[in-house]
Amino acid sequence: MFVCTVLPTYNEEANIDLLVESLLNNQKGSNMVLIVDDNSYDGTAEKVRNLSIRYNRTNENKVALVQRRNDRGLTTAIQYGIDVAIKRYGANIVTWMDCDMSMPPEDVPELLAPILEGSADIVIGSRWISGGADIAHGFMAQTLSKIINYWAQLFLGNDISDYTSGFVAAHTKVLKTIRMQGDYGEYCIDFLCRSKRNGYKIVEIPYVCVPRTKGQSKTGLNLYDYLIRGRKYIGTVWRLFISNQSV
Repeated sequence: MFVCTVLPTYNEEANIDLLVESLLNNQKGSNMVLIVDDNSYDGTAEKVRNLSIRYNRTNENKVALVQRRNDRGLTTAIQYGIDVAIKRYGANIVTWMDCDMSMPPEDVPELLAPILEGSADIVIGSRWISGGADIAHGFMAQTLSKIINYWAQLFLGNDISDYTSGFVAAHTKVLKTIRMQGDYGEYCIDFLCRSKRNGYKIVEIPYVCVPRTKGQSKTGLNLYDYLIRGRKYIGTVWRLFISNQSV
């Protein structure tokens, strides 16, 4: 099984070296890291090129870079990376995660294990099950996340605890059927809900979301940012709920 980890980046020069190295060092078997960079103005792309020179010494690609000059956005970057991973590199499993080191790269093998064992089609890292936690964000962000997830559980099913995870591994049979939709993190709610409705098996494993130590957060700078994005999350849940009622 060939595994490709997609990393959507924008100005992550401070983290990209350590993240890529950690991903490659913590995974066994056939795997690679694909960075989808939204035309960062720092040195992210240059660092990735240097990493590719260091790691791509054989016929096997271990590090690859795709730069998007005109497009930006988390959801489209993830989808673009998934398409490249499957069509260009023939990945059997695709994983993706944030690039700020808040999602521990050493936990990726645990995401992969249920898929490799055949007991899951999708595995998500969950902050809101036993053994998981979010120590990266303050009280306001944690409270809003819990509210959104409670809303999602209420209307979409309580078999998933962290609908807004963003720390995901999926078999490509899922990704060839379900494409990402949305502007930001609400894509994950949509992806998990539609995957579940299509009969795919989703498993959660606990992980601890840790604080960013380098670079600038893109999640939100103040209450206004959180509320604007939160509105889209709630709207996505309601849209999915209504669409299911009309079937």
